[in-house]
Amino acid sequence: MALIVQKYGGTSVGTIDRIRNVADRVIRTKRNGNDVVVVVSAMAGKTDELINLAHEITPTPDPREMDVLLSTGEQVSIALLAMALKEKGVEARSYLGGQAGIVTDDAFGKARIQSIVSDAIRKDLMEGKVVVVAGFQGVDEQNNITTLGRGGSDTTAVALAAELKADACEIYTDVDGVFTTDPNVYYKARKIRRISYDEMLEMSSMGAKVLQIRSVEFAKKYSVVLHVRSSFTDEPGTIVCQEDKEMEKVLVSGVTYNKNEAKVTIKQLPDRPGIAAQVFSKIADANIVVDMIIQTPSAEENHANLAFTVPITDYDQTLKITQKIASDLGAGEVVGNKDISKVSIIGVGMRSHTNVASKMFASLANEGINIMMISTSEIKISCLIDARYTELAVRALHDAFELDKPPSEESL
Repeated sequence: MALIVQKYGGTSVGTIDRIRNVADRVIRTKRNGNDVVVVVSAMAGKTDELINLAHEITPTPDPREMDVLLSTGEQVSIALLAMALKEKGVEARSYLGGQAGIVTDDAFGKARIQSIVSDAIRKDLMEGKVVVVAGFQGVDEQNNITTLGRGGSDTTAVALAAELKADACEIYTDVDGVFTTDPNVYYKARKIRRISYDEMLEMSSMGAKVLQIRSVEFAKKYSVVLHVRSSFTDEPGTIVCQEDKEMEKVLVSGVTYNKNEAKVTIKQLPDRPGIAAQVFSKIADANIVVDMIIQTPSAEENHANLAFTVPITDYDQTLKITQKIASDLGAGEVVGNKDISKVSIIGVGMRSHTNVASKMFASLANEGINIMMISTSEIKISCLIDARYTELAVRALHDAFELDKPPSEESL
């Protein structure tokens, strides 16, 4: 008997009919001789609705109370799915994150899972029940409700699969798998049949919305093979797994974009050892993740301009922090820009191929797109550009690297 963890996103449980369809899929898996743990998100649109309600009360909701509010979305989903399963003759039990033994740190809104006490889940599985767990949430050591951030249900599912040593972890969503780029941006986007953890990590961090980055980190750390597929068809999706030699033959696997970042620039910052550490330690203390960083000489001697990007949700808070830092250090003005986008090319084949960067830059230049900032890793190159050119850049890069053509090993 195998143990299968299945995760269903908000669109998959967006209506009562869709919840019944999920119940049917779970029952088929169960009747094929498997134990099943199901992780579900809030019904589509519910989290946004709750956020809007909070902002009708106050423009700056208390983080702890915000997590208490947002966690209710999944509570509705798990109860309805458990009811649907029972109505169809299958024993099921629903659990909130804390009831399922998911313990996190106390970073409200973006908590990280620290441990899982799975005794209750294991007991129910032994008794033949389907276990339905609320994604996206847990409790901290003080028993406060916490949430894991957008896409956190993916992380819940992978963490449970790792803890329970599941035989498979299936991530059901409203798309057929992982694509070479966003199909809504370019009709030539192609479904990828197999992709490495490292490539998926880069794609998730660079704007691909199929999987939350922390879920991929968990999967890689604990060697959990993921199957990303649609909840509306029975077609195979994309397997996320360990890298192999065949993957290295592919120069570029995908093109991603991210419009959810903002650029902050501190002008005329004193250029001496320790200044950058002072700036970024203050930002880190606020649990804000900094992505791209560039320092350039200032017109004033012994000064520099320091620019970096942060998630757009943290933009206002970052501005306040950096304005205080600039004042304390005697720097110049702090300038922000929210009309930016980051486009990236990703592929493990970059490690062993040359001319990738120049080809990317030439493709953007041919379209008249200026590059503001550049960052690289072993398997990724990212460029910060004006947001209005995002879709054009994605299409140009997709064509330049011929991503619409399947690699030979995928056609076997």
